[in-house]
Amino acid sequence: MFFAGTNFIVKLIELDHIPAGLLERPASALHHDLDGPALIHLEGKNPQPLFVAVLQHGNEVTGWEAIRRLLKSHYEFDQLPRSLSILIGNTRAAKHRLRRLDDQLDYNRCWPGGNHDDSDTGKLFQQVTERMQSLAPIAAIDIHNNTGLNPHYAAINRIRPDFLRLASYFSSKVVYFTMPVGTLSLSFSRFCPSTTLECGQAGEVHGTDHSMGYLETCMHLEELPNTPMDAEDVHLFHMVATVRVHHEALFGFGNVPAEVAFRENLDVLNFQELPPGISLGDVNGGPAQPLLATNVDGQDVTGQYFRFDRQQIETVREIMPSMLTLDRRVIQQDCLCYLMERIHFEDHIEVTDHDPLPESMRRSDRPGEPPL
Repeated sequence: MFFAGTNFIVKLIELDHIPAGLLERPASALHHDLDGPALIHLEGKNPQPLFVAVLQHGNEVTGWEAIRRLLKSHYEFDQLPRSLSILIGNTRAAKHRLRRLDDQLDYNRCWPGGNHDDSDTGKLFQQVTERMQSLAPIAAIDIHNNTGLNPHYAAINRIRPDFLRLASYFSSKVVYFTMPVGTLSLSFSRFCPSTTLECGQAGEVHGTDHSMGYLETCMHLEELPNTPMDAEDVHLFHMVATVRVHHEALFGFGNVPAEVAFRENLDVLNFQELPPGISLGDVNGGPAQPLLATNVDGQDVTGQYFRFDRQQIETVREIMPSMLTLDRRVIQQDCLCYLMERIHFEDHIEVTDHDPLPESMRRSDRPGEPPL
């Protein structure tokens, strides 16, 4: 399958084996064997596959390191307990240790249901989605890293017992999100339990160990339990806003001559419940509104969370940020952070027996097919 990109032909490679020597290569060297996304199917004792995606962002290498170690362990000689379908994503960006190249779309914004369905990358991932849907995977797991200081956590797109159970095997911290659109887990949630793993910063051994152990657990599941979760087993948060830096604002961190000088250690605030009046940094000019916060419907809700009139970026209500980063390139390509609110199990019975997926996602994209 070939799709013409701006400066490169995007192609999907589909294999039923691991090419010789591939497991010896770090992420930055995969481009020698795979010049585009690769979907690799490995047969196991249980034919229903587990789907695992790695390297959607080229600098987030933990998923690939976990897969390498998993398959180079006893599974190099023993049969897998369950069939495994592996998507290896952006090998071109991985070559340069970047999230994505300047001529590329963000791979994890190009899955069905997003804003890039008509793009070449979107068409490629539509075919991956259809292929995997035909195989009816037990679950879909998308492995990522953060560039800032964050705890390990899992994210889900449907509040259902099987989704919560899948996430809880990785962490008691679980984030429910429906934005941004076009993510793999949101797309796959239409036909199987799915989760996104956030495994800390790339290169940390603990992240590789944790994700490898999680994959081992999932491959040995006979089925994914659908029994309700206990409130004490999961700390559930809801992503309510995306925060971006104004595209015209000159920004930096610490004591720097910039229009917006964020706190030097900004990312230590991740997963902290911050009270009103906390300063995220100094405002020394530039746009009157240096940050833009948008809710799940894309509406500007900046004033509900921040004020800028005292030469500070101040919180005006209690917030909990996640994925705050000090990486300027990631901030410019994606966002500064997300804002979350806690969901209390005891206050929301629908957490365990109701599926709150938006109506727009509940129907098939194909004419004549019933709602999902």
